Order: sequence, then C-alpha cells, then structure tokens
Amino acid sequence: MTTEEERTTRPAGSARRALAGRLSWGLADQAASSISNFAVGIYVARSLGLTAFGLFSLAWVTYGVVLNVSRGLATDPLVVRFSGVPDADWRPAAARASGTALGVGAALGTASLAAGLALGGALGTAFACLGVVLPGLLLQDAWRFAFFAAGDGRKAFVNDVVWAVALVPALVAAARVGGVPAFLLAWGGSAAVAAAYGCVQSGVRPRPGGARAWLRDHRDLGSRYLVENVTNSGASQLRAYGLGAIVGVGAVGVVRGAELLLGPFLAVLMGLSLVTVAEAARVLRRAPHRLGTFCLLLGGGQAVAALLWGGALLLVPDAAGAFVLGDVWSGASGLVVPVTVGVAAAGLGTGAAAGLRALGAARRSLRSQLVASACYVAGGLGGAALAGTSGSAWGVAAATSAGSAVWWLHLRSALREHHENSLTEARTS
Repeated sequence: MTTEEERTTRPAGSARRALAGRLSWGLADQAASSISNFAVGIYVARSLGLTAFGLFSLAWVTYGVVLNVSRGLATDPLVVRFSGVPDADWRPAAARASGTALGVGAALGTASLAAGLALGGALGTAFACLGVVLPGLLLQDAWRFAFFAAGDGRKAFVNDVVWAVALVPALVAAARVGGVPAFLLAWGGSAAVAAAYGCVQSGVRPRPGGARAWLRDHRDLGSRYLVENVTNSGASQLRAYGLGAIVGVGAVGVVRGAELLLGPFLAVLMGLSLVTVAEAARVLRRAPHRLGTFCLLLGGGQAVAALLWGGALLLVPDAAGAFVLGDVWSGASGLVVPVTVGVAAAGLGTGAAAGLRALGAARRSLRSQLVASACYVAGGLGGAALAGTSGSAWGVAAATSAGSAVWWLHLRSALREHHENSLTEARTS
C-alpha cells in the first residue's frame, strides 16, 4: 500500500487511471455479488411461487436492516477514516471493524433466531434460519468494505466470486429440499465460506474483543451512521410489513420482483457505493474545490443510467419476463415505471450522500436520511392505502425524489461551510 505522500505526487493521468481502476473493481465486485442475490431471488420466485417469495422477501428486508447496523457501527467509520492509509494503520483497524461486524451478526442473529422460534409457522422458521446465517453474511460484507478502504477492490471481487461459486451447489441442494428455509440457509451458508476466505485474503483475523474500543473510538461517526443506516433500511422494512398488512404478502413479492428487474442497474448503483465515499474523501484531500462537481457527475450519471435501463425494461416481451420471474412477472411488470423513477432519484441522491460522508458531516447526513426515510414510509404506506401495490410504488417514487432534493440541499450547505472554514484557517495560519 502506498503512503499518502506518494499518492499526492502522482501525475494527474496516473491518478485518473487509478480512480478508474478502483471504480471498475467496485462495479465488478458488485456484479458478482448481485448475480448471487439475483440468482437466489429468481430461484425462489420460480420455484416456490408468489406467497413463498413474499415470505423470503420479508426475511431479506430484515437482513438489510441488520446489514446496515453492521455498516454504520463497523465499516462506515473504517471507510471514512482508513481509506488510503498505510498498511500498518489499516490492518488493526480492519481487524477491529470486522470483529465488530461479526459481533453484531452474532448478537442480532441470536435475537432473530429467538424471535423466529417464538413466532413459529413459516415466517418464524424463515427468521430463525436468517438468524443462523447472519454472522457469516455480515463478516463477508465487512471484508468487502475493508478491501475497498485499502484500495484493493480486486480482493473484494474475488471474495464475491468465491461466494457465487459456493452458492451453486448450495442452491442445487436447496432446490431438492424445497422451501424458503432451505434457500435462506444455502444463501447464508455460502456467504460464510466467502467470509472465511476473506480472513485468508487479508491475513487479518477479526477481533470481536476489539469491538468495544472500536465503538468508543468512532462513536462520533458510528452513532450517527447507525441511526442513518437503520432509518434507511428500517423504512424499507416498515414499508414491506405495512404493504403486506394492507394489501397482502403477495404484494411484497410483486414489489420485490419489480426491484429484481432493476437488478443489473442496482448492481451498478451498489457497486459504485462501495467506492464512492472513499473516492470522495480522496478528492476532498487533493482538490476540495472539485468535490461538488464530482458528486454531481456521480449522482447524475447514475440517474440517467437508471432511466435508460427502465426504458429498456418496457420493451421486454411478456413471454421473456414470465420465463425469468414466473407468476411474479404479471404484477411486477406494471411497476417498472414508478420503480425506475424511484431508483433514478435514489441514484441522484447517492452523489450528495457520498459528499456529505467524505466531509464528515455526519449531522447533516443524518438529518437528510431521517427526512428521506420519513417521506419513504409515508409515501409507500399512504400510496398503498389509496391505490394498493401500484399506489405504494408511485408514493415511494415521489418520496425518493423529495429525499434526493434534501440530500443535495444539505451538501450545498456543507460545502459552503467547509469552504468558509478553510478560508478562516488560511487567514489564521
């Protein structure tokens, strides 16, 4: 790993090539990860039908909440404060961050297992199985962010390829057994294989015992990122549970099916999100006046790409869609337009979010997320009450657009404050 002094002396062309390389590995890594998730979703949708897919989707959304708890406490502070640092600083930070992620997985996995056993029935069994696989899932995700913080996205890509390869025989076995629990165990069990391989790749052993010190040292960021992340994923969970209660569990499967259709673009969106904060932090250190332009190009490019992909989906023949999603296609295809609008707005907002995190403006970032999440829940559930599944999709699209505007307003204010603080420091130095 190069030192900060070495990086700042690179020619502009070399720096651009390095940036392109890191972004490329981010896209490649997310492609591998999304292929795994997409394969599981398609397998369940085709094999078990709409109701079972709805149950699987509820467990999936819950996993998203737990994942964001882990990221807020463990890997978000790692990426913000240990991106591009010397290896001697990165290794102990990665050990404590990954140990924190593993501890979060064990604690919340136990809670999910207990809740599932108490709940009983098909839904309870799904949550119990989710609890079993959470530690491996969260550790695997922690390695991905640790590798990108180190500027070595290739290792993250290889790790996700290992997960995808391990998933193939696991899915075959799950198909023979049948049922949502089998697919959840196959998905999470194969992630545990990749998590173990991540220890080999990094040469770092997770240190759960260092979690307390990690949380204490980074509580200024971790506490706010925890609330921000959980608010984000929790809004999705509330929307899913509310939609299931208002319209039915099948409606949750229909919405998830529409999101699967946006899967390839979401792979790009999520792949970029792995590296955007680290890259924005690098831009801030080297050329702070370019941060706003960087964020605008990042968010605007994602929004345009989402609209193009959604337009292409409208041309897909019904026969082809039914072949991919089975019975889920008929309902999901009608939600392509609102889901595309929502994803485009979210893509635009991620540019501003990356800038706020690079600036360390955790308070502004949290405020933005709280407003955006409140709009998301209100739009999703209000739309469901008024017009069912379609109304929920359009309500979320409108809410996400409003939330994106809030992110950009806060970034503009944060950039102005940073500029004023820099001038003040220059005058007093």
